[in-house]
Order: sequence, then C-alpha cells, then structure tokens
Amino acid sequence: MRWTSLLAIYVLFWAFSVFLVLPFGVRTSAEAGETAMPGTAESAPHEFSLKRVVTRTTIVATTLFVLFVANDHFGWITARSLDVVDVVNAVG
Repeated sequence: MRWTSLLAIYVLFWAFSVFLVLPFGVRTSAEAGETAMPGTAESAPHEFSLKRVVTRTTIVATTLFVLFVANDHFGWITARSLDVVDVVNAVG
C-alpha cells in the first residue's frame, strides 16, 4: 500500500476516533460541584481539555490503524470471511 493511502486511512481513523473519545471523561458543572454559568445548558461540560482529547484520540487512532495494517499484511479477516450470503447459499 502506498504511503499516501496509509496517511488517508490514518486520518479517517483519527477523525472517527475523535467522536469515539469525546464523550469520555466529561463532567458537567453539577457533577463538578460548581454552579453553571447563566445561559449554558445543564449538560454542557464544566471544563474542556483539547490536549487531553487529542492525546486520547491519537492513542486510539494509532492502535486501530496498527491493527488495520497488520490485518492487511497478515490477512486475519478477509472480505470472503465476512460473506454471509455465500455461506447461506452453500448450506441451503
């Protein structure tokens, strides 16, 4: 696989991982024991740490990407192993 393809796939894994990681570790003002600022939603986060989100996202994305590349190299899961239609036709 070319390095440009690998880079594009990594960026996709990273973008997906942002949405996977974002809700973890978020506390509202009520959970933090603070009063909410007027005009904010009750579910708004009390503090947001972009550095923490980027670090966690990079760790998750890199782990998933390494598994993806290893699967591509070793062929653990192939498209044929996921073909349930062919299995159903062979049994019936």
